[in-house]
Amino acid sequence: MITKPKGTYDVIGNDAQKLERINRLIEYFCDFYNYEYIRTPIFEATDLFHRSVGDETDIVSKETYDFKDRSDRELTLRPEGTAGVVRSFIENKMYGTILPKKLWYNGTMYRYERPGNGRNREFTQFGVEILGSNDPAVDAEIISMPYRLFEELGIKDLNVKINNLGSKEDRENYKVALKKYLEPHLSELCEDCQRRFKTNPLRILDCKVDNNSEILKNVPSILDYQSEESTKRFNKVLEYLEYLDVDYEVDSKIVRGLDYYDYTVFEIVSETDALGGASTIAAGGRYNNLVATLGGPDTPCMGFATGLERVMLAMEDVDKRALDCYIMYVNEEEKIKAITLAQDLRISGVSVDYDTTGRSLKSQFKEADRNNAQILVILNSEDLKRGLITVKDNLTKEETKVDENEIIDYIISR
Repeated sequence: MITKPKGTYDVIGNDAQKLERINRLIEYFCDFYNYEYIRTPIFEATDLFHRSVGDETDIVSKETYDFKDRSDRELTLRPEGTAGVVRSFIENKMYGTILPKKLWYNGTMYRYERPGNGRNREFTQFGVEILGSNDPAVDAEIISMPYRLFEELGIKDLNVKINNLGSKEDRENYKVALKKYLEPHLSELCEDCQRRFKTNPLRILDCKVDNNSEILKNVPSILDYQSEESTKRFNKVLEYLEYLDVDYEVDSKIVRGLDYYDYTVFEIVSETDALGGASTIAAGGRYNNLVATLGGPDTPCMGFATGLERVMLAMEDVDKRALDCYIMYVNEEEKIKAITLAQDLRISGVSVDYDTTGRSLKSQFKEADRNNAQILVILNSEDLKRGLITVKDNLTKEETKVDENEIIDYIISR
């Protein structure tokens, strides 16, 4: 028997119902927040991710699916969404339009990592990007949007952890202090951290091996090495979050696992048993230099992403959506009427189903109940000869004979 590859999974049953609800809500939110949909390729030039995400990040150094095609081009399955969106922004000259450009995406990503709870090698990521605005209000909107989305999905115990990485100069000043602090303890850190010490010491703060060590718990705070301008901007973001009633906690250890971030970075954490306690379900930040790094004009940007598998785990089970109407019949004449009536009702916006397996009338009643059908349409050859159709309210059990020519309007009005 052929089975699915390790780190992938089938979306079925209640997971499928959860995912359907999430996707519907995503489209609703993006519409009302005035974001445009964008779809980028599942694979891109390998260099795109090396230049944007960073060679020293775990994603690029350990987790990307890299391959060569038949023309010997180096390609990579996308491990995240922002780099592709920025590449598209530059390639399609969106910077020549009225800015900011507000975009959203929802698609599969790929990372070769150890599969775990809510962590897969193929996963679905929803994200939004605002390109062309440096307003602190944008930072607050990008943070509040997933926060409200998760609230609407019934996810509890949400907490926003936020930090300020400051400008490039701020980070360089901090790296000097960080290296001075870490150098005497270097032999106590993991091999990856020892390598990062030379290449990008900020990555050490994101280490999954040493993150609970006393050494990293006592590192200098990056907030103490920022300019007055950076601090003032960060405080404005926090002020806007308070206006938006978003609970937050300033955490100077958050740097995020991608090299392109500067200024505001954040994580949204949910305290849920399904994820094993406090767990990040969305994250993002500002990346004011990435567009220029990839060959475009200076463009300030802000975005976030969330893995839908982790969101599904944090959600309660979802009740199956009730069917508006179930049509029942027993012979061929009634079946033809069921088929045509179902089509007319569906065109009119009514969710409808009917039997296609030759079930008895008794079994059709059971199937209607399994689908939580609100209205039953019971076709009878004798009634049809008189131009009538029986409609039954499946909650009150009240039955009504309805004129065949008025059946659509009658059901819609219910």
